[in-house]
Amino acid sequence: MIAKLKTEIAHFKSQSHNFKVLTLTNMIYSIVLPVIDIFVAAYVMRSSNDPVKVVVYQLTIYTGIPLTFLINGWLLNRFPIKTLYSLGMILSGVSMMIMMSLKTLDIMGIGIAGIVMGMSFGFYWANRDFLALAMTDDKNRNYYYGLETFFYTIIAVVIPVLIGWFIEVSGNHGDAKLAYKIVTGIVFAITVGASVMCFTGKFTNPINKKFLYFKFDPYWNKLMFLAVLKGLVQGFLVTAPAMLIMLLLGKEGALGTAQSVGAIFAAILMYIIGRKTGPEHRIYVFGTGLVLFTIAALINGILFNETGVILFMLFLLLAKPLLDLAYFPIQFSVIDILTKKEKRSEFAYILNHEGGLYLGRLTGAGTFLLLAYYFSNEVALRYAIIIVAVLQLSSFWVAKDIIRKGRLITESMDHESEAAAKTVTPIPDIV
Repeated sequence: MIAKLKTEIAHFKSQSHNFKVLTLTNMIYSIVLPVIDIFVAAYVMRSSNDPVKVVVYQLTIYTGIPLTFLINGWLLNRFPIKTLYSLGMILSGVSMMIMMSLKTLDIMGIGIAGIVMGMSFGFYWANRDFLALAMTDDKNRNYYYGLETFFYTIIAVVIPVLIGWFIEVSGNHGDAKLAYKIVTGIVFAITVGASVMCFTGKFTNPINKKFLYFKFDPYWNKLMFLAVLKGLVQGFLVTAPAMLIMLLLGKEGALGTAQSVGAIFAAILMYIIGRKTGPEHRIYVFGTGLVLFTIAALINGILFNETGVILFMLFLLLAKPLLDLAYFPIQFSVIDILTKKEKRSEFAYILNHEGGLYLGRLTGAGTFLLLAYYFSNEVALRYAIIIVAVLQLSSFWVAKDIIRKGRLITESMDHESEAAAKTVTPIPDIV
């Protein structure tokens, strides 16, 4: 065992300096991701007991992300990428500090904190994707993502339990808000540490290319429709578990335990499905995820009690990784095809895709807010998820058509390349 561990450490040390810096930076920052994703929403729920405010917070986050993706494209022409990457990590701590400093959680304060958090995600993910692409190749990319997944899984198991029970125990002694403030301070310190690690890297900015387009190949429009459908439920996948557990169970400890169990399920599922399936299986994996999510939404809507929440979480733990496992390869395959066909930067498609996700998120969150306003919070939590889950079932046929069309375009481009090669007149040798 010790010899095997030494071998793995030696293999990591053999990687490039930037590879190691990027991996360690993401590993450090991943410590705060469960806090940002789960417990900030739980804090809003605990402090206001208003699911609408949780949705507003999530909606402002999603508004900040595409806006920052756009800003990031321009800033990359003026600032080093590691500066913008570090800014994204620091802003997540700043957003939590803004939230904790609010004496009363009004919509304006929640919105400001949400926008800042959205900008944090925008800067972080836009630059992280560029760096991961630049620092890896086909030979070590699987190793890179496998290493990240390993650390993320361990951290996602440990951190939610520790934070959740720390907040709950503090709450039992009458000072849960102080516990949240302590957690916020720790988060900010960790983001600073991750930023310091990032600056030890020697990263170069991506090639300066035009990235803002408003007209794309018709094939891209199919993926944008799929992105809108994905966005419909994406916000619920982040906030619904927190809102339901806080509303029906009322304990951060239970929330942390549920998230930790979820991380284990997700890791095992991603590994097994990823190892056993190929590109031809993606549509079936995607369809299974859609069905499981719909079942989860129906169970929650019918039962709407402690048992319903547990079953909802169980099915969600299976549905989410299946959907992501199939969706991202489909998305990337479309980008690969169109970057060759239209001769554009990959970032142009990444930016535009974020707009499609935002439109879907806005529609999904709007459905929740309308039901909460005209009926009640309970009706919104019970039925909004069912509505968007049923709508998302149509994603199966959209994805199936995208895969089929992708094969046809690829074959056509290959034939054109072969024909062009045959028509080239060879230059005679000069004696």
